[in-house]
Amino acid sequence: MPEPEEPDEPGGPDLPAVTPERVLAGLALLVPVVALLWVGSYDKPDPEVGGVPFFYWYQLLWVPVSAVFTVAAYLLVNRDEKARRAARTARKAGGAR
Repeated sequence: MPEPEEPDEPGGPDLPAVTPERVLAGLALLVPVVALLWVGSYDKPDPEVGGVPFFYWYQLLWVPVSAVFTVAAYLLVNRDEKARRAARTARKAGGAR
């Protein structure tokens, strides 16, 4: 009978729950939120770009910028998950000896 698989652990003795990659991913997701919630920083009509007041084009500029930050967060978490899988595999291989 095959051995049941262990559920994915968030950490473990060798795997910390908080890693630099996860912290950076959280910050990458937080930057656009803070930039757009801080309305006082862009609540002004000047400078205009193509006749569009700053208030509007600043917010529209954050659409692609937010996508870049989101992709960066995804890549960081993906990298962390790969490292966790590799560490779990190495730990299982070391324990099976």
